[in-house]
Amino acid sequence: MDYKTSGVDIEAGREFVSEIKAAVEKTHSPYVINSIGGFGGLFKLPLNKFKNPILVSGTDGVGTKLELAQKKNFHFEVGIDLVAMCINDIITSGASPLFFLDYIATGKLDKNQLKNVIFGIAKSCQENNCSLLGGETAEMPGFYSSNKYDLAGFCVGVVEEEQLIDGQKIQENDLIIAIESNGIHSNGFSLVRNVIKNVENIEEKFEKKTNLNFYNEVLKPTKIYSNLINQLLLENIEIKGMAHITGGGIPENLPRCMPSKFVPHIYRDSWEVPYIFRYFQEVGQIPENDFWSTFNLGVGFCLVIEKQYKQRVIKACESHGLLSWEIGIILNKKESKINQLIKGISI
Repeated sequence: MDYKTSGVDIEAGREFVSEIKAAVEKTHSPYVINSIGGFGGLFKLPLNKFKNPILVSGTDGVGTKLELAQKKNFHFEVGIDLVAMCINDIITSGASPLFFLDYIATGKLDKNQLKNVIFGIAKSCQENNCSLLGGETAEMPGFYSSNKYDLAGFCVGVVEEEQLIDGQKIQENDLIIAIESNGIHSNGFSLVRNVIKNVENIEEKFEKKTNLNFYNEVLKPTKIYSNLINQLLLENIEIKGMAHITGGGIPENLPRCMPSKFVPHIYRDSWEVPYIFRYFQEVGQIPENDFWSTFNLGVGFCLVIEKQYKQRVIKACESHGLLSWEIGIILNKKESKINQLIKGISI
């Protein structure tokens, strides 16, 4: 008996690392001071750019979207999703991403499959000035089935202490600006998969109505907002709070960026919910509360700003090919007489 017959192919692992090396190194900034293959990734903090730097870290995965993506061979796309879920979280503090690490666990290493995942990760890192500093690929036969893999991502960014965005400057009557999502993103897929499993001819019905490929729409990779937010901050637009709309939708995530004495009031008809969400609600008979508390409903990211910055924000979003809308206002929770119909927000 040996390691290979036990299900772990060390030589295949070495070949995999060799084949992804070039893509990984393309993401490296001048602050990376070691090459791939070491026991730890080394990154020199750019102290010449900061007086009082604060590191901001985040970790996330892609959730059960992976099951559907693997079945339909969307491996490159879930690599993008992995980076997006982490970077979109840390930029809510005003941080710029510095470096990213990934963890991949699989029952049997499929080089072609996992190379596409890494290439998706590397592409996203490169586009968002984030170094892919290292990672781990674990072959775990008997724990995962041979055709399955799981992903986790880890991201670190930096922000000047005096420029940290923590919601403490938010005031009553500040505006809530929504920035469009790229579709379902990476949340709500346990419900999505359940609807797909139980609704007959769900693909054909959707494609007949829209002339769009069902799985291309469902599995679109998550939009990354880092470059847009960086532009807004460089243009001295004061952003008081930001929220990445992930699991739990707007009701769960938007209140997280502001003090508890305030409540976000949402104008529920201020934007058009994309058809993909309405389609799932209709064919899955999803109750309205679950609909709001599961999906992003076309809103991937939210900003809290003063009214004077509204048009500048909308114009900047347009320059990045993104729609944005004023979808609500900040209210004082004690003084507000509006009923909170869904947890965390009033509508």
